[in-house]
Amino acid sequence: MASEKLHVLAHPIVNARLSKLRQTSTTPKEFREGIHDISMILGIEASRTLEEETFQGETPIGPFTGTVIKPRIGLTPILRAGMGMTDALLNLFPAARVYHLGIFREKVSLQPVEYYSKLPPNPTVDLVFLLDPLIATGGTACAALNMVIEWGIPVNSIKLLCVLASQDGLRRVQSEFPGVELWVAAVDPHLTTNGLISPGLGDTAERLRDVDALLVDDDALGPSTPKLKAVANDLQRIAELGALTASTLVEYIASRTASSSSVFVYDLAEQAGFGSLTKSWAEAGSGTAPVVSLQTRAGAGLSIVGRLSQGTSKDAAKGAVLTAYTTPSGLAAMAQSLAYLPPATSTSRLVIQVPTVTPVGEHFALSPTLAPFIPALPLLPEGLTILLSATPQEAIELATLSYQLTNTHVVHLFDHHSATRETGHVVVPPVVLPETNLTVEEGLKKAGLSAFEYVGDQNAETVVVLLNGPLALTAKGLAGRISGLGVVIVRVLRPWNEDALRNVLPATVKRVHVFDDVPTETTHGALYLDVFATLLNPLQRGPVVKALRVVPSRTQEFLSDPASFFTFIADLLPSPVSIPSLAAPNHKKLLFFSTPNTTLSALPRMVETVFLPHKALSSRLLTDYDVFSRPGGVAADRIVLSPRQDEAPFIPLSAVLPISPRSSGVADFVAVVDPALLKSHDVLSHAASESPVLVVTDATAAELVASLPSEVAALARERDLRLCILDAKELVSGIAKGNAHVQKALENVIVLLAFLRLYLGPAATEDLVAKIARADLGDDVQGVDLTELVSKAWHGLVEIELPAPEATPDADKPAAATLKHFECNAIAVETADGETVVNGARLGTWHDAAKHILFPSAFTPPGLTYSSPEEQNPALRPELPERTYLITCTVNRRLTPLEYDRNVFHLEFDTRGTGLKYEIGEALGVHGWNDAGEVLDFCAWYGVDPDRLITLPVPGSDGTRVHTRTVFQALQQQIDLFGKPTKTFYTELAEHATNIADNYALRFIGSPEGSATFKKLSEKDTVTFADILRRYESARPGIEVLCELIGDIKPRHYSIASSQAVVGDRVDLLVVSVEWVTPSGSPRYGQCTRYLAGLKVGQKVTVSIKPSVMKLPPDHKQPIIMAGLGTGAAPFRAFLQHRALLASQGVPVGPTYYYFGSRHQSQEYLYGEEIEAFILDGTITKAGLAFSRDGPRKVYIQHKMREDGADLARMLWDERGVFYLCGPTWPVPDVYEALVDALVDHAGVSREKAGAFLEGLKEEERYVLEVY
Repeated sequence: MASEKLHVLAHPIVNARLSKLRQTSTTPKEFREGIHDISMILGIEASRTLEEETFQGETPIGPFTGTVIKPRIGLTPILRAGMGMTDALLNLFPAARVYHLGIFREKVSLQPVEYYSKLPPNPTVDLVFLLDPLIATGGTACAALNMVIEWGIPVNSIKLLCVLASQDGLRRVQSEFPGVELWVAAVDPHLTTNGLISPGLGDTAERLRDVDALLVDDDALGPSTPKLKAVANDLQRIAELGALTASTLVEYIASRTASSSSVFVYDLAEQAGFGSLTKSWAEAGSGTAPVVSLQTRAGAGLSIVGRLSQGTSKDAAKGAVLTAYTTPSGLAAMAQSLAYLPPATSTSRLVIQVPTVTPVGEHFALSPTLAPFIPALPLLPEGLTILLSATPQEAIELATLSYQLTNTHVVHLFDHHSATRETGHVVVPPVVLPETNLTVEEGLKKAGLSAFEYVGDQNAETVVVLLNGPLALTAKGLAGRISGLGVVIVRVLRPWNEDALRNVLPATVKRVHVFDDVPTETTHGALYLDVFATLLNPLQRGPVVKALRVVPSRTQEFLSDPASFFTFIADLLPSPVSIPSLAAPNHKKLLFFSTPNTTLSALPRMVETVFLPHKALSSRLLTDYDVFSRPGGVAADRIVLSPRQDEAPFIPLSAVLPISPRSSGVADFVAVVDPALLKSHDVLSHAASESPVLVVTDATAAELVASLPSEVAALARERDLRLCILDAKELVSGIAKGNAHVQKALENVIVLLAFLRLYLGPAATEDLVAKIARADLGDDVQGVDLTELVSKAWHGLVEIELPAPEATPDADKPAAATLKHFECNAIAVETADGETVVNGARLGTWHDAAKHILFPSAFTPPGLTYSSPEEQNPALRPELPERTYLITCTVNRRLTPLEYDRNVFHLEFDTRGTGLKYEIGEALGVHGWNDAGEVLDFCAWYGVDPDRLITLPVPGSDGTRVHTRTVFQALQQQIDLFGKPTKTFYTELAEHATNIADNYALRFIGSPEGSATFKKLSEKDTVTFADILRRYESARPGIEVLCELIGDIKPRHYSIASSQAVVGDRVDLLVVSVEWVTPSGSPRYGQCTRYLAGLKVGQKVTVSIKPSVMKLPPDHKQPIIMAGLGTGAAPFRAFLQHRALLASQGVPVGPTYYYFGSRHQSQEYLYGEEIEAFILDGTITKAGLAFSRDGPRKVYIQHKMREDGADLARMLWDERGVFYLCGPTWPVPDVYEALVDALVDHAGVSREKAGAFLEGLKEEERYVLEVY
């Protein structure tokens, strides 16, 4: 194991610290300090050889020469344990950039699994310290090294720092990465069967975790967010207080090890604010199932289906209940994959929790629409149960039912847009106990629910059918107030129960209107088709069924302006009715506008906390964010107070207290804690007439009045609003005494007390305010007597008298300010470590949230490099490491006659909307597919079902990442089944041969002694992997193993035959089909040229871009000499297009000589018409066309070049010309000799000097060869 790259410290301090770490009695604090100290010493020792730079400086005495570390340092801790080493290294390198890698070791296979990476697109450092406290099996360290090297850091620029390693782990790292520098504090000799170092340290990440650190200290502000540790340990108590949202409880239920064996969190769910808590709990180790992060892409869900498919996954063998989090859009992307789901069993099934949140419109406003998912509904398999919930308690009940059902896969959609994100509801979290043979109907009945709920007039003639959600609840509230109207709410979409629907409809019904979420108005929704089929009776006349197609924009209109929805429903009735109000007189509606993460942003939570303990009052709070309309974002908190025993049906807060662009004023109280919002946003329009408005500002009354936009002041006068101001900062500055924490706490309390005074209205007194506040805050806050604070708030509250507007001629009036409207486009979650996660991103500032919504795949935190606007489409060959694009074939035209023995063809691809950009001369990498017929023939011969799902490692991931696809997809699109076998393939295949003769033959071919046989098979017989398998039939590894033995199809690169500046969103190729016959008479085809030749117009192709040496010179006036044989003309077509464009723009260009060679002009003069046109217009200065078989003697391009020897010598020797050759390798010597002779004859140099000159041109990139 000895190596000059391995350094094991032998230091008394390190030995002492490590001995302390090993002891079970060591506290988390002592453990952290020990890891810190050892990491510091490791960092110092590993830094001995760092390169330094000098500088000149001055001390107080005189000048000196100092040094600084030259390379840019990056620190890459492996989460979570590596974080314990980071602070120590940051003390040594304060300016170092930190890039976290998330890799965990799967407990059964002990293989590393990558789940998180903060590496930016391109390296921004010169040297990386990779921090991993423990190297046990070495898999995690190797996976991390792979990621850093693939990022672009050379292996000799990586230093791996480790506190403790096993001998086996070090051997593996040194074997796979012999060039990496390893610094280790100590080495232990053994590994346990569980892959733990022995004697070791135990679980470093767990021991680094201080349990107390998970609990955020309570301060005078009260609970800002329910503590996550408490969620795990005291769920019942907090739920009964109403301090948790139903969405949090759904996450809790879904993520328990009693419910799920693994939780797959898709990115779209996290962007909707669902899943971050599960990840946080998993990191805290609080009985949470293992979490895997996934991206939503084409084929989403295949990895999950693969885990449940018999024969392809250990999960299927041992039994697993898998949970996935995604959104309606994500569910639509999964639909095709879910068609392959195996039947559910009591121990192997899938539950998908779907928060119904979808960004819509130009401002990405969040909507509960199901329109993205509905068109994909027919693709889902039979036997899948789809449940829909809308109220908080319903969401809890149906989430629980999802795991109680044991004979079906379940999709549960719940209203995460509003209802389940509200706090203040007393919900009862049930115990999840799976019940064998429990049916959906039985489970619903136990919860007091039904598949279809009917509300409204029992003799209604008009009935509206809606999927359960916020609009369904609003319609339910209307049905109780409008005579003749009935509403059916659908809770179970699959399996569809026709009898249950017929049974809930009144016998009097004549018209059934089906409210259908659809992506476009021309689309029929699945709900309409289900209802229509249910009520269609050929034997008797039934009710008329009509579709109400509601697109996402209409849904948004109904949510933001409930009055329009009321009108829409009322208009369905045959006779006019008055539109009722859902507002209850005993409800108080409060609205707070603020800026997130500022001093007073916790105020609404404090207000809710005051009312939560009151048994007579119910307090509902919903927080929304708008991160587009203003840098830093805007927060809107809605609170509705109502009698706790109110029997009225649950109405979403979006309908009770809408934030509408055309608000007539519905809030009984409005607080504006950032006065700048009065000038930027339409906030006062939400205040009801004569209601109080509290503005927290340091401005005086006169200053605020003067700064108000005229229309805001006019609205305040028109509605007779009680406009009050409070300078909280000034009121407490004297008693805070410069303590920022105390200042913040007291400012919030002062504003809370002012709110209570305004809320109580005429009944308010200082004593009453103090009494209510004391129940929540106690007798003092931060050492300040509460009575003193009440007095300050009481006397500091100033009501403004708005003066009458001055009479100003219309012509002199300033233009009215354009006030922005609030739109909810972000959801925030606070995690256990205090981070705010907005739409799935952990952000440094709230302004970053807007960037994350606009560019979710490109978003990186401040300080990192941003990706290009056109991001990698994750749907395109996810197993490929390179950037790929999906382009469309628009032209596939054969250029040679059909009777000609060579098929040379021209391809054109449409690149619009893909972001594909290329430079002149670059190559297009085509990710071709194997022939479908040959793949199916092989599957039939091999005895494998082509539709069976298999899970394969993602190439380049060292087995740490996998993806799932069918056998046919794998063999057609990924595995190089018809490629050339390598020597190692024969050796590895021999292990699977059951026939001894086959075993010996394969081992011989793969051995050094069998080199001649291998060469014959490879070069003469040109055998493929499939040929070898057919030849040695007893060697039949399982299909997954076979795929790994063969490896992947490599992209074939073709020179691009177009200039993007000329053709625009298009890329052209020139290709010749590769075909030959083996000595045995078997036909052979080039895999990729065969694929390209068969492309149909409109077919999609996955491609990538490869840089090339074929570049035009920087100076347009430099002469260029191009020599192309056959399809080697491709890059020169692009050159000529570009030079023609420059000439048309009046740009001077140098001479352009073009030499082209093929066999027959009549059959293979490729792009002949274009070449002749370029000759005529002068783009081509001179052309040397050599058609070798057309004359009495063979003429090649070198002969044409010799005819122009004087010109070529002058252009290369005197005018800095550039020579290019593209095509097969055979003419290279003859072309070289033609150029040498030209220089000797016309430049007056010796052959040696001419040869040296051409060699020098290669270094200058003026003698460029691209041959094959």
